[in-house]
Amino acid sequence: MPAEHAPPDHGPSTAAVHAGESRQRAHDSITTPIVLAATYPFDDTAALIDFQAGRVTREEYGRYGNPTIRAAEAKLAALESPHGQDAALLCPSGMNAITTTILALVPSGGHLILTDDGYRRTRQFVRTILARLGVEHTVVPTGDYTALDAAVRPGQTRLILSESPTNPYLHVLDLPQVAEIGRRHQVMTLIDATFATPYNQRPMEYGIDLVTHSCTKYLGGHNDLLAGVVIGKPEIIGTLREAQGILGGICDPHSAYLLMRGLKTFALRMERQNASGMAIAQFLESHPRVARVHYPGLPSHPDHAIATAQMRGFGGVVSFEVDGDLDATSRVIDRMRIPYIAPSLGGVESLVEQPSLMSYHELSSAERLAVGMRDNLVRYSCGIEDTVDLIADLTQALD
Repeated sequence: MPAEHAPPDHGPSTAAVHAGESRQRAHDSITTPIVLAATYPFDDTAALIDFQAGRVTREEYGRYGNPTIRAAEAKLAALESPHGQDAALLCPSGMNAITTTILALVPSGGHLILTDDGYRRTRQFVRTILARLGVEHTVVPTGDYTALDAAVRPGQTRLILSESPTNPYLHVLDLPQVAEIGRRHQVMTLIDATFATPYNQRPMEYGIDLVTHSCTKYLGGHNDLLAGVVIGKPEIIGTLREAQGILGGICDPHSAYLLMRGLKTFALRMERQNASGMAIAQFLESHPRVARVHYPGLPSHPDHAIATAQMRGFGGVVSFEVDGDLDATSRVIDRMRIPYIAPSLGGVESLVEQPSLMSYHELSSAERLAVGMRDNLVRYSCGIEDTVDLIADLTQALD
């Protein structure tokens, strides 16, 4: 094994443990230490000049880099791009990774395209803050590639932004089609792959330019940190890093350390959560009190064929609709004993939420339905508890 990191041809669990971390660490520690420093002094003026001229690689100031954060970035890049050709930028949250990327790549007067099923805050950022900055946008139906192609404005469109799988209905995009549209129109493509993780799907293998994750979710895996990452070609990440230094959205070293610690068991956790997600989806689809299940691993899902072709596993999030109204759905959730009622997903603890109340509580039922949010929808995120216990708990809650 080389001195710096695991070889690029190793599997996801080996990479999650070893990639990005030097074999020679401070104080002979087996773990990369937390470097708590805001500034890094130079021995003399000659050392400063060597650094400014690019002859020496080192840290200078905390807003521009930190050894713990660099190690986390290298590990994340290795997981998403196993051949070592890409770079990563760690951010203080997944939302900051999205906003930093958009602000850096889409100028005032520019235009971007996003799909209609996706994270609410991303759409809010595009509709409100970007609009005030003179950036226009078009929303197209998820999976409608003819509409996506037609929405491109030559010379104005700078970015195509979507998720795969999407939140909360778990649509899976045909990534080669999205990438082809972007290349043909010379438009950058960005996929938020938080729900898939690099274990289940690597969009850049299908031609996507940039991938982002909320590391708060599966990558950190323990519901104890906030972080985000964007991964892509080094020249693009370099542009984003310059923007980060100006915008100031910097992840702290302690969160980077927690992220690396969580990543050590990332592949093991994904195996369990993939298995539980599939088993729970199959159970729910056969239950008489469940009207519909949204899970790409099921043949009934409209994107099942695409998901099967592109994904190793289908993740631990299962969205389903209770056969009832808002109150009936709330009663089912309240009867569950294992999952916590909480936002987020991907941690070792199972979490459950009713999106109509957790994220869209200020809207009426009619207004929620107009934006595609059904009152009887439940989003269930499997933790690493025993699958049989999760299903037994769901059984008693529904029955």
